[in-house]
Order: sequence, then C-alpha cells, then structure tokens
Amino acid sequence: MTDLTDLSVIHEDTELLVLDKPAGLLCVPGRGEDKQDCLSARAQLRWPDALVVHRLDMATSGLVLMARNPAMQRALGDAFATRRVHKRYDAIVDGLMPSSDAWSLIDAPLGADWPRRPLQKIDAERGKPSQTRWRVKRLLPERNASHLWLEPLTGRSHQLRVHLLSIGHPILGDALYGSEAVRQRAERLLLHASVLEFAHPIDGRVNRFESVLPFS
Repeated sequence: MTDLTDLSVIHEDTELLVLDKPAGLLCVPGRGEDKQDCLSARAQLRWPDALVVHRLDMATSGLVLMARNPAMQRALGDAFATRRVHKRYDAIVDGLMPSSDAWSLIDAPLGADWPRRPLQKIDAERGKPSQTRWRVKRLLPERNASHLWLEPLTGRSHQLRVHLLSIGHPILGDALYGSEAVRQRAERLLLHASVLEFAHPIDGRVNRFESVLPFS
C-alpha cells in the first residue's frame, strides 16, 4: 500500500515548500479514482495550506515548488511567468552529442498533437514559441548516450522531451515519445529537475535548491 505521507522535503518555511517528487507520481490529481494520489494531495495532508505553483510530468522526478498562501502562490507564479526562476534539469539521451563548454539552443515552437492528445509536436505554423538551452555534462560512449544539462527558457508541456526528440536525441526511457528501443534502454524516463534558484518574494534573498540525481 502506498504511504500517502511519504514526502522528500528539501525546504520548508512559513511561505513556501520545496519538495523532491519521485518519478511516477502525479503533481496534481488526474481523472479517475486511481489518479488521486499525487504530490499536492500528499503535501496537503501535512501542510493543509500547500498550493501548487508549477508542475512536473508524472514520469519526471525532481524539485517542485509549492506556496503556503494565495499571495505567495501569485508571487511565485509571476516569477515563473517572467523567467525569474532558474531551472536546470539533468537528462540522459540517446546518442553522442557534440561536446562543448558553450550552451546550445533549441528554438522550435510547440503545439498540441490533437489526434494523439496529450502529446505535443513541433508546429511552425500554430505552435507557441519554445526555447531550451542544452549542454553536454558528459559523454557516455559505452552506452551510446549523453548526459545533458537542460535549461528550459519557456514552460511548454513536454517541452524538453519533444525538443530533444526533434534534434534526434530522445530521452532514454521515454514511453510517450521514444521508439521501442529507446523505451527499453531505461526503466524510467531519465529526466530529473535538479536545480531551482529564485529570489524569495518576502526578503529578496536568492535561494538555490539542488536535488541528488536518482539515476546514472
């Protein structure tokens, strides 16, 4: 039986929470009784005032920020919307990518793939502007894979997964966008939200939170 009080707490204060979400757990409830267990529900059992600020895909693990009152929810939401929250992800992708000390940019608009909802796709005509910075952390030639740092400059649904697929390097273990071979190369999606950095809305101090990578 799932322990609904099981939470990995990175930070707690009177205004906000930083939690470390495991892969396979929803951020918010889905449709149906079997999708009611989620990070927000577990958090609210411990902190009844906990409010969602942003989300991670169910298959993605890592840092999630929650507010503890409506004013803080608005302030943090505005910080995300105006790109004042620095986010970094780690991912392991198929293939060996060009290694450089410089960051590269994927600039490709994303839109809903309506016949295959909830999937997304590159849509040059109707898609919303979407940008992702990436850099090779290390090459894994023995696995024909690359360990990347990713920094989404926009926050579109499935953005990192679709952008990497679009340049020919899908994330290993991606059950939505990867080929059967890519899916079989990992037991889970190898994507983790590892860093969150932002100025605390109350005192302006810069807070940086990091999460240990749960895969290698």
